[in-house]
Amino acid sequence: MSWLWTSLALFAILFLFQATVSRKQNPNNKRLPPGPKGFPIFGSLHLLGQLPHRDLHKLAKKYGSIMHLRLGLMPTIVVSSPQAAELFLKTHDLVFASRPPLQAAKYISYEQKNFTFAQYGSYWRTVRKICILELTSSLKINYFQFIRTEELQLLIDCIKQAARARGAVDLSAKVSSMSADITCRMVFGKKYEDEEFDERGFKTVIQETMALAATPNLGDYIPQIAGLDLQGLTKRMKAVAKVFDGFFEKIIEEHIQCKDANRSKDFVDVMLSFMGSEETEYKIEREHIKAIILDMLAATMDTSATAVEWALSELFKHPEILKKLQKELENIVGLDSMVEESDLDNLEYLDMVVKETFRLHPVAPLLLPHESIEDCTVNGFHIPKKSRVIINVWAIGRDPGAWKEPEKFFPERFVDSNIDLRGRDFQLLPFGSGRRGCPGMQLGLTIVKQVLAQLVHCFDWELPDGMLPEELDMTEEFGLVTPRAKHLLAIPTYRLNK
Repeated sequence: MSWLWTSLALFAILFLFQATVSRKQNPNNKRLPPGPKGFPIFGSLHLLGQLPHRDLHKLAKKYGSIMHLRLGLMPTIVVSSPQAAELFLKTHDLVFASRPPLQAAKYISYEQKNFTFAQYGSYWRTVRKICILELTSSLKINYFQFIRTEELQLLIDCIKQAARARGAVDLSAKVSSMSADITCRMVFGKKYEDEEFDERGFKTVIQETMALAATPNLGDYIPQIAGLDLQGLTKRMKAVAKVFDGFFEKIIEEHIQCKDANRSKDFVDVMLSFMGSEETEYKIEREHIKAIILDMLAATMDTSATAVEWALSELFKHPEILKKLQKELENIVGLDSMVEESDLDNLEYLDMVVKETFRLHPVAPLLLPHESIEDCTVNGFHIPKKSRVIINVWAIGRDPGAWKEPEKFFPERFVDSNIDLRGRDFQLLPFGSGRRGCPGMQLGLTIVKQVLAQLVHCFDWELPDGMLPEELDMTEEFGLVTPRAKHLLAIPTYRLNK
């Protein structure tokens, strides 16, 4: 029975610790945002199911667009409307510009040495500057255009073969593989076969990483029991981290050993040039480089592919919208030509389709969590220091106060609308906003629009096995990036004259 007494003692200590922390966080009993009371120690963790963005959306309907709940011992603020998002991401942006210390960041991202999970401060600013200049600036986006063009052409050629055989194409797998190849060439300078990475392959391990980072982890919410690894997540995270670390070590050594002066410099070369350099405020070491490489992989590989997957799903589900987009492509590009990146600015309906896809299917439905660096009053509510702030962009995209018929896929809602995706309009925030807004937005949008336009322009599509459009399964699989639960399959017919 010793285990029982030990457990009871642990829970008693945690209960007293929770009461002490609560008093410290709100010493004068200031007015917190409304929200569910929750249980001692565990708080409201039981309210989060397999799709937390949907669960939090339901709770916000009851408690409001600025909601307070305790997840374990952690005070958490959930933001679910455009007006509330503007307060946290613009009015008080500096206060909420940091990231909380998470177990995933600790074990997978080298103790928050990456750009995405780094706490707000001068190190984060240094790394952000390097990433923007060397990978996501307009200059670099233009420089890497030939890579995107070559890899997209390979995808089109592959699908043309399937079209001749009248076979169904696994679009989820094909687009994901192409996205991985583009990312590898931009970051590493070349493509890698799956077996060079791990027997499970790039996509599988990246998806597992995203799922691990998004899974509610008791160690994050009750840090005192993190070492017990009650869910087995730490063990899995360490295994994933070991795979990445071995692969990154191999890549770094290849770059160090390469003496080819004529080889074009890639992102890894640039990062290695900063290693031990006095040019940056922070000394960049090997672990920093590996953490940032992982950032670039995760941020560019899975996100674009997931956005294309959801856009195609909605188009297949709404054939009349697909036909309208194809008609625009015929008029602007013509059936004798493929879509060039220079065409994208002239494709207004494509832009609307992409916006509507990101509204209904934001790639990261809860963005990444923010953390308050000091006490703050927002809309009359007290937000304690070190509160975790979740921006539910999935809920914001369905706010009936911001959108008419919010559950309907209707690209025409953006006709004569100035709403864009760049974080200035808080009813549409797929890339976040403020200091922590995604710096790779322009690169991501370019890839999504180009791939989507090319697939729609080059091919007509029908669902396999006589499936009707309304029968297409649109179930999600939750993670930091939220893809379809089932792969998207469709039968192509080539439609161009060339």
